[in-house]
Amino acid sequence: MKKTIFPIRILLVISTFLLTVLLYIDRACISAAKDEICTDLGFDLTDFGWVMAVFTLGYALFQVPSGKLADKYGPRGVISGIVTIWSIFTAVTGFAWNYTSMLVIRFLFGAGEAGAFPSISKVVFNWFPVKERGVVQGINFSGSRLGAAFALPLVAWMITVVGWRNSFYIFGAFGILYGILWYTLFKNKPEESKTIGEKEKKYILEYRQEASAKKGTIAFSKIIKSKNVWMTMIQYVCSNFTFYFTLTWMFPFVKERFGLSPVEAGLYSSVPLIAGAVGNWFGGVLVDWLYRIKGLRISRRIPPIIGFALAAFGMLMVTNSTSSTMAIVFLAIAVFGADMTLSPSWVFCIDIGKENAGAVSGTMNMAGNLGAFITIMAYPYLIEWTGSNVPFFYIAASLSIIAIIMWTFMNPQKVVSE
Repeated sequence: MKKTIFPIRILLVISTFLLTVLLYIDRACISAAKDEICTDLGFDLTDFGWVMAVFTLGYALFQVPSGKLADKYGPRGVISGIVTIWSIFTAVTGFAWNYTSMLVIRFLFGAGEAGAFPSISKVVFNWFPVKERGVVQGINFSGSRLGAAFALPLVAWMITVVGWRNSFYIFGAFGILYGILWYTLFKNKPEESKTIGEKEKKYILEYRQEASAKKGTIAFSKIIKSKNVWMTMIQYVCSNFTFYFTLTWMFPFVKERFGLSPVEAGLYSSVPLIAGAVGNWFGGVLVDWLYRIKGLRISRRIPPIIGFALAAFGMLMVTNSTSSTMAIVFLAIAVFGADMTLSPSWVFCIDIGKENAGAVSGTMNMAGNLGAFITIMAYPYLIEWTGSNVPFFYIAASLSIIAIIMWTFMNPQKVVSE
């Protein structure tokens, strides 16, 4: 059948793209509010590091359970529920009154966000043919980068107008509205939709990946025994080590090192995140193009190898930057490269997970966000121990090299349940 463009899939991509935008606006806004929160609640640098890092613990620990929920019950109710939960805790962040309350709230906020990307993977498995998944996941992850890029200058401005507490209330309200709309408009599968055309439904079902012969959700013990999954987890830790610096410490890094105002720092910090969005798009297009001309294995392997090489180069060169412009350019190269790896990473989880894509991608994301926890805490502690941030960038570059090694051995044709 000749490929055509259908409105249901277009609307679905727009919806998941907006979901990831919202996801990262809520996640990144605390970084832009650092100075105001620290002043109001009396936090020092390491205190604030724990506030940002505890999010990743909640996020990591609930990845697999939320992914399995999406596999078992479908992404319609799961996504609606988790968006509502995390949005409530986004708003509740504005009520924090001391260090302990902020830690508890941000942990629960992370737990609420945990199911987003595993559930999106289930949406992609159900609704999109294999040859479209690279672009779709690239678009989805670009939304997360654009959301963070948008959040940093926006929150810096909003704080001057309504204060940091009211800013969190406003973002929380938007999320609750999204959760209601998603549940109202979305269906778990094209087979359940009453609005999809027969031609589009036939196209999806003909080219959608076949479920494996073994039905039902897979045990976590089975997932964790897969060498493929372990290598996927390791490379995702390496990717997140670079990305979470830009999401958490880049704003204060450029603000303090180069003496920028909050709004200036927000605008500068948005550039690498926009580069990350472009990296996601490019990586997704490259995955699908290579799939058409070279097949499955090459299409999954080449984009992340190129991406991690760029990430290593960029993070190394940041250490030699003598101006804010130079630092931002090299950070943009690093994040462009790191984000080239996301589409193949998540598509790879769909490849090897099939109908258990939510659980498999959740396992990868769990590991990646435990790595993000290490990233967030490593930055302030390395500065405290060494008096410099240079070792942090060397570690990030080294991890990218390790990730390249992982990708040379990963096999998208080896399904976890087999």
